[in-house]
Amino acid sequence: MILPRVRDPRLVTIRRGGTLTDADHHLLALWAAACAEHVLPLFESARPADPRPRAAIEAARAWVRGELPMMQARAAGGHAMGAARDLRGAARHAAYAAGQAGAVAHVAEHDLGAAAYAIKASRAAVPDAEREAAGRAECRWQRDQLPPAVRELVLDDQRRRNELCWSVFDC
Repeated sequence: MILPRVRDPRLVTIRRGGTLTDADHHLLALWAAACAEHVLPLFESARPADPRPRAAIEAARAWVRGELPMMQARAAGGHAMGAARDLRGAARHAAYAAGQAGAVAHVAEHDLGAAAYAIKASRAAVPDAEREAAGRAECRWQRDQLPPAVRELVLDDQRRRNELCWSVFDC
């Protein structure tokens, strides 16, 4: 579970009663797509013929460009999560990251889901002794990708939801 019981109005779009602008929602979707794409090779090495996670990442970006309706981006995210179901480890987490990225078009708070699953994928891809360092490195890489306009919002949300997201944002 990565979504809080009480929604943060800063991550709810203005048209739904929150304060998140469409421009910032788009930035969150692009950041989530970058986080998921960064670990996508971990899925593709296990299932090179399965296009669903890559399609979800592409759908998130297409939604931002106005080329795809929200419901289609969200559906692509669901299909990517379906690709994860019978997998374990890094490949599974990477597919979930892509699924969460696709879902950002529907609910902006899925951005942290993409980031958290990408960190979990990075950790699962290395031997046990290297997992903490790999997770911290992935977390720092993600933070370096944050657009300035949403940086403080995401960092605050990471602090707020870190426990819900398996405490992966301790970096």
